[in-house]
Amino acid sequence: MSGVGRTLSGRQRIRGTTPPLEEAVRDLRRTMTPAEQVLWQALRGRQLGGLRFRCQHPVGPFVLDFYCPAAKLVIEVDGAVHEQQREQDQARTNHLQQYGYRVLRFTNDQVLNNLDIVMDHIRQATQNLSATQRTRRKKPAIPEAAAPLTP
Repeated sequence: MSGVGRTLSGRQRIRGTTPPLEEAVRDLRRTMTPAEQVLWQALRGRQLGGLRFRCQHPVGPFVLDFYCPAAKLVIEVDGAVHEQQREQDQARTNHLQQYGYRVLRFTNDQVLNNLDIVMDHIRQATQNLSATQRTRRKKPAIPEAAAPLTP
């Protein structure tokens, strides 16, 4: 099956993007809704418990509004159009859950008018992560031991 891979533990994962999807991601980042902008300002820069979130992140054929890799947590902010596509949204959520993703959905109204409650729900969904999972950062390109010494 194209776009599906396996992790070292043998679990399936969704992989890969395409150039058209990458272009769509760039467009979505430039044209975020007001609710997405508000939530992004609250999540970016490891403001929530030291967790790193990504904005408009591609996963397989999907673009996730917000994604926290350490918690494998997807956060979707749904506008009015989602009222007409509930079945499609549920199918997408089910598909992501099959790969171990947890999905939280909030409406624009919830984000814009009750941001504290939204943040509490996100905090609760991530509360069981260890300190290492919360602050995991990429390793430096050159290990310190291999770095040239200066006289």
